Amino acid sequence: MKFIVTSSELLKHLQSVSGVLASNNTLPILDNFLFEIEKDALTISASDLETTMITRLPVKSEETGAIAVPARIVLDYLKTLPEQPLTFTVDETSLGIEISSSYGKSKVAGYSADEFPRNPEMEEASSVSVPAEVLSEAIHKTIFATGNDDLRPVMSGIYCEFSNEGLRFVATDAHKLVRYTRSDSKADKNSTFIIPKKPLNLLKGALSSTSAQVSLEFNTSNVKISFDDTVLIARLIDGKYPNYEAVIPKDNPNKMLVERTALLGSIRRVSIFSNKTTHQVRLRISGSELSVSAEDLDFANEANERLTCSYEGEDMEIGFNSRFLIDMLNNLNTPDVQLQLSAPNRAGILVPMESENEGEDILMLVMPVMLNT
Repeated sequence: MKFIVTSSELLKHLQSVSGVLASNNTLPILDNFLFEIEKDALTISASDLETTMITRLPVKSEETGAIAVPARIVLDYLKTLPEQPLTFTVDETSLGIEISSSYGKSKVAGYSADEFPRNPEMEEASSVSVPAEVLSEAIHKTIFATGNDDLRPVMSGIYCEFSNEGLRFVATDAHKLVRYTRSDSKADKNSTFIIPKKPLNLLKGALSSTSAQVSLEFNTSNVKISFDDTVLIARLIDGKYPNYEAVIPKDNPNKMLVERTALLGSIRRVSIFSNKTTHQVRLRISGSELSVSAEDLDFANEANERLTCSYEGEDMEIGFNSRFLIDMLNNLNTPDVQLQLSAPNRAGILVPMESENEGEDILMLVMPVMLNT
């Protein structure tokens, strides 16, 4: 089996799927890429059993065949080469792979393609088509709020709720929550599922360079996401997602409008002086003035800054974990944001004052922390 491919093109496609490779694989075959040649196309797969990513590129070949190629050595080798054609020659008996470049020849031992795990069949699958930009925005705006608790795996992914009214993506770790809705993309029928964080991070990178329509096929156990020359197949998280609507306070009479970058900068500076365990910052809102303060009594550190804001409601003092607020403000791109509050012991809601994209609705919720008196 023989094929000719441009070194830079091959490296680009290998790097696009290499994020799937795990450092502690239980099966040695998973340390390899699967190369499948069919006439003038090379299909490359990488898998960790939970997630499989597949890409396709044109090559010069008259043959058909498959072999598993050691991932790390081929990636490292390609990174050292300037752009040039490479000839791969595979001995189908010994499974040896010879790579010929303008500098000479290199050899590496391959493995039987039969050992590589097969992709799951998508039986009884539903499907929806979404613009790449919509899916990319949804992932960017929600993934930071997912949890890392092994005891609550459902919170370690993004909950997708598709209906003929729109698409909704929800992420929470029980301290913060993001609900992202698009009314400009719809599904034919109602479906809900939870996609794990790892494939979504891979997808986030891959979607940044495309404007294609993305096809999502899903059943009760897997999701298959296809666009351009890329396919990603992931096992869904099994379990019931928490009732996120129940934790969003419906009546929030106290509303503060403030410039996003000013608030973000103030919290960043003040939080340097906060307690390193709680990361607590205190917001004191009175009239048109917002006081942002923090203290660390153990080291006698403290900071206090004042901002102007527009506020409707009763004077209030409330504490938040500064890291959560910074994450949220970083993931909103509008000039002004509104913080909606009901009481110092109830969650605060952060919303942008205008939508970045038409048909977009975003709500971020952050739980308060108990203030030191």
